[in-house]
Amino acid sequence: MTTLQLPGAPSLAYDANNQLCVDGVSVADLAREHGTPLFIYSKATMLRALQAYQQGFAGRNALICFAMKANSTLAVLQVFAQAGCGFDIVSGGELERALAAGADPSRIIFSGVGKKRSEMRQALQAGIGCFNVESINELHVLNEVAVELGCQAPISIRVNPNVDARTHPYISTGLKGNKFGVAHEEALSAYQLAASLPGLRVVGIDCHIGSQITQSGPYLDAMQRMLDLVQLIESHGIPLPHFDFGGGLGITYADETPPAANELWQALLAEMDARGMGERQILIEPGRSLVGNAGICVAEVLYLKHAEAKNFCIVDAAMNDLPRPAMYEAYHQIVPVGPQQPEAISLNYDVVGPVCESGDWLGRDRTLAVQQGDLLAVLSAGAYCMSMSSTYNSRGRAAEVLVADGQAHLVAERETVSAIYARERLL
Repeated sequence: MTTLQLPGAPSLAYDANNQLCVDGVSVADLAREHGTPLFIYSKATMLRALQAYQQGFAGRNALICFAMKANSTLAVLQVFAQAGCGFDIVSGGELERALAAGADPSRIIFSGVGKKRSEMRQALQAGIGCFNVESINELHVLNEVAVELGCQAPISIRVNPNVDARTHPYISTGLKGNKFGVAHEEALSAYQLAASLPGLRVVGIDCHIGSQITQSGPYLDAMQRMLDLVQLIESHGIPLPHFDFGGGLGITYADETPPAANELWQALLAEMDARGMGERQILIEPGRSLVGNAGICVAEVLYLKHAEAKNFCIVDAAMNDLPRPAMYEAYHQIVPVGPQQPEAISLNYDVVGPVCESGDWLGRDRTLAVQQGDLLAVLSAGAYCMSMSSTYNSRGRAAEVLVADGQAHLVAERETVSAIYARERLL
């Protein structure tokens, strides 16, 4: 029996026959039933991750809003809606998805640097809880839209605290050179403008410094800078009822050791208490840390190719299914689904997909004992995989299964080629 501790344990584990299981359900059986590539999610893992945040906020006035850009599958959203979460959205399409999954619109936060007027109207008519505004021009446009509708838009302003999150540059959002938010030095004047506009109602302040953060230091630095700013803005007669501190807490993909959510928030809340601000409402927007290690992607080995410089393990999952390695050179553990066959030889492989791009790889230099037809599982695939997937090369998006209470449910069917081109028209 394999005793390897996997990201996603204890829900993801090998049984006594060295068969990989998700909450006791055989991954191989699910692959045989639904085909590959196949995403499999564990509801129990999601709720355990959420529980860590809930423990950190015990006794506090807090709202946990799932950042649904990490995974927007309806059944996943439903898990968090039923657990009492709000949602952090970045488009009108995400608003529709959240509502379809049962979200309370008053617990939805609309973030993002490029909101369209039509999306603003859609969100105001739905009655969302707050817009996180990211520029002066957006303040003016949102004010105009709200006045046209005869209402006030609840807003907070996303402030860029110029704190280095020490993560990949593509997912760092809190530095001066990033496109997000209003500069820390301009925040007071931005709030004074917002308070003067008739279509806006100031309800809080927001910051978010990045994603896949694995150290507490950047959070503590940002907290101190933001609390200083809260005191400054409120000293000018503009109350800030809530403090939205974003998300970004990382997960273990390889050997990272991010702080536990409950421990991190106990430390951050201690800073707020020390400044006399611990009683105000806290909003946070975790995404990856709630779903990342709750999901795997199962792929079949199509061919083993032994070239002079490299060995290639060619599988049926590709960069359109799992874009993170191609986009960020991201690492995902790749493990066998079943026991090693006696005739399989352990070799060093690049695990690649069938897409016609040299960037189509899932893992480099992996030691595997595999044969054609074997199944592999790409771990930590619950965040920014399916939500970023595409139909490149006219490859339909993968099927998705959610395991809940020991039962597997098909929550998204495999996309057919006819569905891909259904929106198109011949001349």
